Amino acid sequence: MRTIGLEEHFVTEELAGYGASSAGIAQPGVWAEASRRLLDLTGERLAGMDAAGLDVQVLSLNAPGIQAEADTALAVSRAAAVNDLLAATIAENPTRFAGFAALPLQDPQAAAKELERAVTQLGLKGALVNAHTQGRYLDDPTLRVVWEYAAGLDVPLYLHPANGVDAAHVASGHPELTGPMWSWGVDTATHVLRLVFGGVFDDFPEAKLLLGHMGEGLPFVLWRLDSRWGFHNHHGIELARGNPSEYLRHNLFITTSGVCDAPPLLCALLALGADHILFGTDYPFEDMATATAFLRSAPVSEADRAKIAHLNAERLLKL
Repeated sequence: MRTIGLEEHFVTEELAGYGASSAGIAQPGVWAEASRRLLDLTGERLAGMDAAGLDVQVLSLNAPGIQAEADTALAVSRAAAVNDLLAATIAENPTRFAGFAALPLQDPQAAAKELERAVTQLGLKGALVNAHTQGRYLDDPTLRVVWEYAAGLDVPLYLHPANGVDAAHVASGHPELTGPMWSWGVDTATHVLRLVFGGVFDDFPEAKLLLGHMGEGLPFVLWRLDSRWGFHNHHGIELARGNPSEYLRHNLFITTSGVCDAPPLLCALLALGADHILFGTDYPFEDMATATAFLRSAPVSEADRAKIAHLNAERLLKL
């Protein structure tokens, strides 16, 4: 069965410094090994894919990527350069790799134009966004132009976690809660809800959002979101689709990246449907072979397994 992974990270020597703020989250030896693998685009990566039975990786720049750059002009030039490198890597390995563009969201107009160039000229399949950009989230009105281009090009934006602007007080004194084990998931799920209540999907009803890590917990809370939306003061916000869950079932696509466990997969299948779930490994932060073994043995129908493994990715990304 063909298998396509959608959350497969890399970095370059020039851009590796942007991720230094994440080094303290991981154990030193683990971070050093992941950093080494991030820099390897084809050698060990391809061998690992072969061993795991992973046919295609959709590559994306590791968090926080270009968005950590304070100089807007440098962000624009570095995004173009890394997208060119990514496209060249794909051209050398066209059956094994596809890619998501990095965007210089510091300049929304430039980001929109870079997305257009990346898709129409470089053949990339959308873009990956790492959390906030200098404190600005994807519901910001200035970033509507990026959504406009993404919807017009019919490509998804993949929302990936990164360090937040600040830490919630409830986590104070507990640095172990900061990072992918807990706080990143909460932050990213909240970011998605900002898009819903901020009107992004009312403005662009067919926009497509990808979200990793089995949906960052959102499939589990759809009923609760709708129930409490009916109870809460709406603060002047009204949703064209009525309830929050309607947007998550329509505009949201999730990947299994970093979650190799049957209960959350079955919850996601029941909550969102098999057409909205795709495969990912979260390489190099998770093990490719563990992820592909989970996919092969997950307690789902063969029809759903094929959708998750490759059919949904082929359809959504036009692979």
